[in-house]
Amino acid sequence: FAPELFVVARARDSSRSKQFRRGVEQLEQEGVVQVLRDEHAGDPAPLLAGVGQMQFEVFAHRLEHEFGAGVELASTSYRVARRTDESTAERLRRTSGARVLTRTDGALLALFESPLWLARLESEHPDWVLDRLIAE
Repeated sequence: FAPELFVVARARDSSRSKQFRRGVEQLEQEGVVQVLRDEHAGDPAPLLAGVGQMQFEVFAHRLEHEFGAGVELASTSYRVARRTDESTAERLRRTSGARVLTRTDGALLALFESPLWLARLESEHPDWVLDRLIAE
């Protein structure tokens, strides 16, 4: 699916981090959410991508009741995502208003806080790879 909403997921209880990680992995494999990680940051909290708020509610409910790991979900300011390549990702990492994360399948996704900012970047840098996501 092509995500439209993004939240950060953190284990409510750090002593349950193993169950949290196992649950996140299992629920992603089932397609409940997409999991994105920042390969260049030390923060282990995954960023979850979905198309609707209900996906995150299902994720949180199942994580707590099936894996015994409560979760805190924090909204983000990201509003739009594009698939990119390593060359463009390096440039975007030095650009404000954008963040590059890696999906579990290895795809690089660039997240933007504003569709207008994305449009400006696309206009100013037509050589950058910023492909629309389609339902996969």
